Amino acid sequence: MTDNYYAVIMAGGGGTRLWPLSRQSRPKQMLQLIDDHTLFQIAVHRLESLFPPERILVVTNQEHSIELCKQAPELLEENFLLEPQPRGTAPAIGLAAAFLHRRAPDAVMAVLTADHYIGNEAEFRSHLLAAKELALKDHLVTLGIDPTYAATQYGYIQMGESLGETGGYPAYKVQRFKEKPDAVEAQKMLEAGFYAWNSGMFIWKVERIWAEFAHHMKKLHAALEKISQAWGQPDFEKVRNYEWPRIAAQTIDYGIMEHAKEVAVIPAKGMEWNDVGSWSSLFEVLGVDSSGNLVRHEKHLDFDSRNSLVHSNGQDRMIVTVGIQDLVVVDTGDVLLICSKERSQDLRKVIERLKEKGLQRYL
Repeated sequence: MTDNYYAVIMAGGGGTRLWPLSRQSRPKQMLQLIDDHTLFQIAVHRLESLFPPERILVVTNQEHSIELCKQAPELLEENFLLEPQPRGTAPAIGLAAAFLHRRAPDAVMAVLTADHYIGNEAEFRSHLLAAKELALKDHLVTLGIDPTYAATQYGYIQMGESLGETGGYPAYKVQRFKEKPDAVEAQKMLEAGFYAWNSGMFIWKVERIWAEFAHHMKKLHAALEKISQAWGQPDFEKVRNYEWPRIAAQTIDYGIMEHAKEVAVIPAKGMEWNDVGSWSSLFEVLGVDSSGNLVRHEKHLDFDSRNSLVHSNGQDRMIVTVGIQDLVVVDTGDVLLICSKERSQDLRKVIERLKEKGLQRYL
């Protein structure tokens, strides 16, 4: 355990690239994709040896909070911080900062994810301890992931001047953040060798990020200040529900990180990280059979298929595959998805089409 160190789990995402299993009412962090625990439960459990339950916060919405509370009953109900509407990562992180600004203004906070896979949890915790050391020196710290291929679905961090070692790991000044590149630029950055994937995990002092909101996002900070002052008061919900709809949506990268000074990155090697961002990403996390197939359905019969995924969420229907290759087949009862592995990142287009056609019951 470490004193005055808080974990903030961001659990408000929709996980649309894992549709149709991931839905608005039950997004991917609530699903048992890896083992018998949900991704959210795994995210909580890997923090337990570092953070006591009272220092683990969860930012989510009212609808999801009920189920998340059931999944992690060890967490305090008051530590579930509720967004009235989604407004992006900057306001969500700001909400947690507003809570801590009131409760523990001299604390360090680690902003973490509810829906990523981390195979080496001990290495992950070691990186969090190292990042805290650097944050205490007044840096805004992010964990960068060592790129293994020219990914176009992640943002990138260009590493600059060395900051020496912290907790046994090298650290660097952030030279710039680069949003999701095209394939050509992604290949160039991979070959250059001084870029990391942006994991979306951040560590900083509460007072430092609070000052950054005041400097770079003045309107958001003004709203957060009112919310912070009202926290624990009888009119808290009234104040929050008045201020929140008036907050502009923005990411923490655009709102703060691209403009702030003293931003540092620790390249997090050895964590076995995966964002579980698409059906094809499950092939990297879960074991496949001798034909390269990944089957998550008991009633499945196959003949000569290769490198394909078959998933059913408890449906009684038999699924038979014959000679298919590089496909994703997902049966949820009300939806049957069949797509190529290489196009599994494109499911957001399906979501948009469903919205256009008024088919909200499938979202």
